Amino acid sequence: MILGKAHGRVETRRIWTSEKLDGYLTFPYATQVACVEREIFHVSQNKTTVERVYLISSQSHAQANPEQLLALNRGHWGIENRLHHVRDMAYDEDRCRSRKGNAPRALACLRNFAISLLRLHNVTNIKAALRALAAQAGKVLEMLHL
Repeated sequence: MILGKAHGRVETRRIWTSEKLDGYLTFPYATQVACVEREIFHVSQNKTTVERVYLISSQSHAQANPEQLLALNRGHWGIENRLHHVRDMAYDEDRCRSRKGNAPRALACLRNFAISLLRLHNVTNIKAALRALAAQAGKVLEMLHL
């Protein structure tokens, strides 16, 4: 069980895991299943909601115990928050008109590269840094050690 408090909520997470379905499920590489229960108390509404999600993992109990599975489930949104949200906010990616062929993937790769480069240089505000560097090609080349 993990207890967390943030954003006007108190969240309690519980997990139950089992390897008993190993060999029974037809899901490829399924080794462990889990049920995660999130009990959320919304402070402003004085209301509690309960949500259950089910997980299938290719990792055995020895590779990922219940606490580790819970942490992996909790960190699932880390990619969305650290990359996709930043790309959308910094580049307004959702309104990009490139939708055919390899253009969308190529643009996403270039954007990821730029964001990673800025993070390597300890930039905290990606959008502001992109605006500042837009007219400073020399600074960009310097960051690339070129």
